[in-house]
Amino acid sequence: MTIGLLHPGEMGSSIGAGARASAVRVIWASDERSDATCTRAEADGFEDVAWLNAIVNQSQIIVSVCPPEFATEVASEVHALGFRGTYVDANAIAPMTSRDIAQIVARNGGNYVDGGIIGPPARQLGTTRMYLSGDSAPFVSQFFDKGDLEVICIDGGAGAASALKMAYAAWTKGTSALLANIHALALAEGVHDDLMNEWRQSQIELIKRSDEGLSSAAMKAWRFVAEMDEIASTFEGNGLPDGFHTAAADVYRRLADFKGHSNAPGGVELAQYLLRRS
Repeated sequence: MTIGLLHPGEMGSSIGAGARASAVRVIWASDERSDATCTRAEADGFEDVAWLNAIVNQSQIIVSVCPPEFATEVASEVHALGFRGTYVDANAIAPMTSRDIAQIVARNGGNYVDGGIIGPPARQLGTTRMYLSGDSAPFVSQFFDKGDLEVICIDGGAGAASALKMAYAAWTKGTSALLANIHALALAEGVHDDLMNEWRQSQIELIKRSDEGLSSAAMKAWRFVAEMDEIASTFEGNGLPDGFHTAAADVYRRLADFKGHSNAPGGVELAQYLLRRS
């Protein structure tokens, strides 16, 4: 069995490592990829076949792990090359986007599996789950059964795994954006110290989350913008208010400059930055 991986970012490489732990051949294409990506791929034992068409020609399964704004484009490129195997989209996309990609796959006679990843890069057992839905989900799951990644098949067909991911991230990442915005509001109105004193009495968990969690969110903000847009589309597509996550996308857009920073601020310092960006 050969699995083609698109692409070995921090999350994608850990997903590929899960397949390698199950003795699966994992291939990738280094064309136009960064030195950091090449280093990750080599460390995890992936075979470089240089070009996307080689992945298409040699893989029975292709797994896409990319920023959500590129998910449809990546699927279109793969299927323009005639791929007829099993295509797993494991990106943070709305279920409607997933179903659109399923149609792209079906036009070539391929099999589509919807995926949603919850947790950090899968480098420790018990931290990360990849949910899969679709008729071929059990077939795919067997090739990830021995690594640190836990794979769970759920009912519902194309869009189900993505819907679960959207609902989960709507809370975890959406509330981080809300928390950052609340800090900025309290600071702008001159009541930040008073709010912190009240939280210490009634919402102590928010103090820790403000310092540690918001710093982590700021470093990843550039990745979260499109994900918030996908979540907003999910709510809108189900006749529900979408403004919460449209606003969260705007918060993360203002924090996108922290990409690559290993010591992004949290708490009041991050609030000050948000205000300067207003």
